[in-house]
Amino acid sequence: MVKPATTAAGRYTQLATIRSPYLERARDCATLTIPSLMPRAGHGAANDLPTPFQGMGARGVNNLGSKLLLALMPPNQPFFRLMLDDFALQELTGQDGMRTEVEKALGQIERAVQTEVETGAIRVSAFEALKQLLVAGNVLLYVQPTGGVKVYRLDRYVVKRDPSGNVLEIVIHERVSPLALPEELQRKLGEQRKGVQDTIDLYTWIRRESGKFVVHQEVKGEKVPGTDGEWPTDKAPFIALRWAKIDGEDYGRGHVEEYIGDLRSLEALTRAIVEGAAAAAKVLFLVNPNGVTNERTISEAPNMAVRSGNKEDVNVLQVEKFNDFRVALETVGRLEIRLSQAFLLTSSIQRDAERVTAEEIRVMAGELEDALGGVYSILAQEFQLPLVRRLIFQMEQDERLPSLPPDLVKPSIITGMEALGRGHDLNRLMMFAKVVNDLLGPGALPSYADARKLIERAGVALSVDTSDILKSDEQLQAEQMQAQQQALLQSLGAEVLKTGLNQENANDAAA
Repeated sequence: MVKPATTAAGRYTQLATIRSPYLERARDCATLTIPSLMPRAGHGAANDLPTPFQGMGARGVNNLGSKLLLALMPPNQPFFRLMLDDFALQELTGQDGMRTEVEKALGQIERAVQTEVETGAIRVSAFEALKQLLVAGNVLLYVQPTGGVKVYRLDRYVVKRDPSGNVLEIVIHERVSPLALPEELQRKLGEQRKGVQDTIDLYTWIRRESGKFVVHQEVKGEKVPGTDGEWPTDKAPFIALRWAKIDGEDYGRGHVEEYIGDLRSLEALTRAIVEGAAAAAKVLFLVNPNGVTNERTISEAPNMAVRSGNKEDVNVLQVEKFNDFRVALETVGRLEIRLSQAFLLTSSIQRDAERVTAEEIRVMAGELEDALGGVYSILAQEFQLPLVRRLIFQMEQDERLPSLPPDLVKPSIITGMEALGRGHDLNRLMMFAKVVNDLLGPGALPSYADARKLIERAGVALSVDTSDILKSDEQLQAEQMQAQQQALLQSLGAEVLKTGLNQENANDAAA
């Protein structure tokens, strides 16, 4: 039985053994994509990172990371909504007409939190975290009280979860300057004489105790004064993320790991082709030693020179591996198509033809994006919701937001999986309109359906607020009456003009 650790450093060492295989796989995946995301152990600023022979891995990670960022946190648009409990609202206010007023107030709170996201550069850290998730499958976020989010790679923290996947404890390992420690602790540890270039190990230990998270920091087994803290379990600033959840495991698996076979094959074949092409590009002349042609005559002759000799004495050395290279190139092409689809690259869905419609590309792109439904689900529960709860809690503590009753108002994520559902609603709505027009003829839909409701549903599916776009019923009625009056005036004017002309003609005839 393993003896419980009494220090943060000891606990980190114990849990690092469990993390080891996940960390090695993450480094293997980073080597084939973006090596700087997870360098090898012992890597420093003076060391060079390995350079892959193919760029498909890096291109795919950057592309998919950008798509995920836009899907989860679209610019200038809230990715969450504060939802009201109807029964609790009725019991609290005792009035039926209070919902609109409360929703207006909640809308102001949503915009305030969204402003915090925009001004706190959270998207920059979120993009870095998403790339870590794609490659390593795990990342730790720290929502800082002063604003912004700090990202910890897998090699800088360990985590322990219960069988349900809930975080039990986290230990973070950092190397900081001794000058960043309180002077009292520096004197106690004898670190005052160390230079600015020296570093010291700092451990942050977060544990779940009695329904809350408690935290403190340690240096050489000594607690750092002023670092104690505690938070509710659903509002802690530390958010441990996973790409793919595996039951019973403390760590997740990355997206790159699922396609590591194709990446390794592409790397090996690309390297062989590049090195083979370099060998084939070398031009080497062979001269028959028993022939009449002198090798110096060939090597020293300028271009367009005339020399005496026998062409049978000179040959050019060739690799003669064209067929082998062609097989390798065809295999590389198939691998690139598969990897492009795995990383949602648009070029992979456009078939090789003279005419490819935009609708065909849109449908196939939607099918590829649907494959991320499971990823959206886990990121909504483990990333977006905890982030929103923490930001609201932090702004409430700073008195920038009023306190919200947790049993009455709850945040709900409206991007990612929810956006996929709205996209399918729009497709079904467009298909319905097309079927009706095909059955009853063009222009038949407005005669049988409420055009306003159709427009509103399309706006909801596209996340467009139609409240300030659509005309009100009063405006429509007024415009209809005005159009009828103009039509009546035009018809009456024509009749009056016709009557006047007839009368004038009659008078002329009588005269």
